[in-house]
Amino acid sequence: MSGPGAQICEIFNSIQGEGLYVGQRQTFVRFASCNLNCQYCDSPKALQISKEFTVESTPGKKNFNKLPNPAAIDQLIEIITSFEKPKGVNHSISLTGGEPLLQVDFLKEFIPELKKKVDLPIYLETNGVLPDHLTEIIELIDIVALDLKLPSATGLYPYWNEHKKALETAYTQEVFVKVIFTKETRVKEMDEAVTLIAGIDENIPLVLQPVTPHGPIKHRPTAEQIMAFHTLSKRKLKDVRVIPQVHKLFGVL
Repeated sequence: MSGPGAQICEIFNSIQGEGLYVGQRQTFVRFASCNLNCQYCDSPKALQISKEFTVESTPGKKNFNKLPNPAAIDQLIEIITSFEKPKGVNHSISLTGGEPLLQVDFLKEFIPELKKKVDLPIYLETNGVLPDHLTEIIELIDIVALDLKLPSATGLYPYWNEHKKALETAYTQEVFVKVIFTKETRVKEMDEAVTLIAGIDENIPLVLQPVTPHGPIKHRPTAEQIMAFHTLSKRKLKDVRVIPQVHKLFGVL
């Protein structure tokens, strides 16, 4: 089937470098466009919609083919299944961005067709500020990696209400929360984030991710700050881990 088209940034197969599933191999479908513009976005090229998207032909080789946007459902499934050799090599399919939920109408058509061809968990990475869109597809998702955006990261007003509703929705499936923090992150906003998570369930895992900046090293949190935020979080949550972006260390996409 052709179905509706999607605006894609890139598709590749690599090692998950963030969150609870760090080290697992996934096929990544990076959707184009985002409703936020975070200070330390690590995928700035996905913020805009382009006429073309790229596909890495061989995992790790960084040899790319360019294809026109929008991409059809059957085209995406063909690309994804090409990364399924040998059988069993991948843990899951990561729908990332940008913000995938901006294209929720496409996802409602795409994911059921994908599941007919690929028997792997669907792993959604979302900024967690589009809870109504998440509600529309949550039954199709197996794992939700929810980025809880601190006000200091977005430079905008707090999204506490949106995050709360999104996390309550994601809680019906497997979910963990990721919070990126910098040297400028305030204790008060981190405490508000932890309190929000604990208010739903103290057993929801929290990943504290020190920023991996593209700019000056001065924004990286100190060791003292990392330990202090971990201590703060553990007062209310059972499972708190500090995990940086390890794929940057591997040198992979």
